[in-house]
Amino acid sequence: MSAEENTRLAENAYEAFGRGDMAALAEVMADDIEWVTPGDPDDDPNAGTFRGKEAVLDWFGGLASTLDFTTFEPREFIGQNDKVVSLVYSEATVRDTGLAVVNHEAHV
Repeated sequence: MSAEENTRLAENAYEAFGRGDMAALAEVMADDIEWVTPGDPDDDPNAGTFRGKEAVLDWFGGLASTLDFTTFEPREFIGQNDKVVSLVYSEATVRDTGLAVVNHEAHV
């Protein structure tokens, strides 16, 4: 696929997530997807490496059970060859603590 096609695929994934459409999100995932969220799982229940569609969809379920997002904005997509980087801004509240979280992230 071209960089433009890969970028559109990534945009579709974010749009599906934004709608809460996990079936559409799963459709754009490769069967052998590997999802890595840095951090220590003892400190962040969403941290770890998740392999395969089912594990990644479970990760999204865990994310929804621990955070209430008020803002989730993929602001820029940068595609080159078979890689796409998205620059994302998000705001959420941690359900267990009520603490606000603001993130500026780069997703690859």
